[in-house]
Amino acid sequence: MRRDWKRIQPNSLITALRLCKDYAIERKRLSVERIADLMGVTHDSLYKWLSTGRMPALLIPVYENTCGIQFVTKWLAASSGKLIIDIPTGKTASVDETQALQGNLTLAVSSLIQFYQGTEGAESTLAVIQTALEDLAGHRSNVSTFETPQLDFKDEDF
Repeated sequence: MRRDWKRIQPNSLITALRLCKDYAIERKRLSVERIADLMGVTHDSLYKWLSTGRMPALLIPVYENTCGIQFVTKWLAASSGKLIIDIPTGKTASVDETQALQGNLTLAVSSLIQFYQGTEGAESTLAVIQTALEDLAGHRSNVSTFETPQLDFKDEDF
């Protein structure tokens, strides 16, 4: 069964590092050795950082870019009490995306109710809320740019 990568929220730095690696293996078909090569480090160093969680801060953006996902950045922000929402680019939303938004918001409210009743943990509740907020931010961008749409540049225009 494939993971729903949008709903996963890391709960520690080590987990965030490993989730990035798992994403790169599953979605980009990269091995740990290939990730290390693309980062310009030895695979021994990368294995050490994955096991200890002590990756140099300078290499975090390189690592996340190589892996294709930013779990470490999300965890660092969340551990400081900050919420990160990707900057939406604004695009026409389909009916399915609007229904997905409704589903995420309903899931967030349901998770909050269960949390306050003591039947759901804080970690899973926060993950559901984060997903709903990110989804809602994308739709906010669509609505705010409706009157003045952004230019749609394509690679062949350059």
